[in-house]
Amino acid sequence: MSDQDQLAGRVPVSAFGRAAVDVVPEQRGPGGRERYAFPPGERVAESGRGANSRLRVDARRNLESVLRAAREVFGELGYGAPMEEVARRAGVGVGTVYRRFPSKEVLVQRIAAEEVTWLTTQARESLYGGLTGPWDALAGFLQRAAASGAGRLLPPEAFRYAEEIGRVPEQRGTELRPFGGQSAADPTEQSADPRLLLQLLAALVARAGAAGELRPGVTVADVVLVLTAAVPVHAAAAMPAGESGEGSAGDRLLQILLQGLRAA
Repeated sequence: MSDQDQLAGRVPVSAFGRAAVDVVPEQRGPGGRERYAFPPGERVAESGRGANSRLRVDARRNLESVLRAAREVFGELGYGAPMEEVARRAGVGVGTVYRRFPSKEVLVQRIAAEEVTWLTTQARESLYGGLTGPWDALAGFLQRAAASGAGRLLPPEAFRYAEEIGRVPEQRGTELRPFGGQSAADPTEQSADPRLLLQLLAALVARAGAAGELRPGVTVADVVLVLTAAVPVHAAAAMPAGESGEGSAGDRLLQILLQGLRAA
């Protein structure tokens, strides 16, 4: 059975529903990546000295490199990409990657959990921030998500959840049901379960639709497709060096997709 077969719909939901990583989502934005946080026992005192501190600093640097490379590789090639490619881009041996992550599934769960948590925070702020109208809230979320690349790292089951939400009319309302025993509006909740993210997106879609700003028939599954859209690597490579953001191939693709979602 291939890695892709193992991941498609077979990653336990509980893996994404627990607080598996120590990450501060607010430290990440469209213009940069988040600072990587580490499990207990891996924190490095900045004032530490000696051989042990040097080893811990090296271990931290390697972990940062592996996580950064994994996001790039999985974002470009999908979660079926080999660990050898992650190691190559990180500049470390594949044995180093496996010492930190005993299987690819563990690394995938780590990356997906962090990305879902960040996207959930962004979706909640868009829904409950109250600073923009329904369409601007949805479009703003999609722009931030596309700029960060996080949408391309959703776990495979997110697509199934999106389709399920679209088939259950009562889940399309603007009021979210309590999720996991907590209010979905609770700003302190940092869930990595993709079902909460999909509920928040469904509410953004429903609100924009009720305001007449969304094309009739658009569902949360359509929004997830926009969220995961990416410019092919060869097309991005053809752009002038340093060109990104507004006017880039990725930005133009997003604007085309947003025009397809918005009511005429």
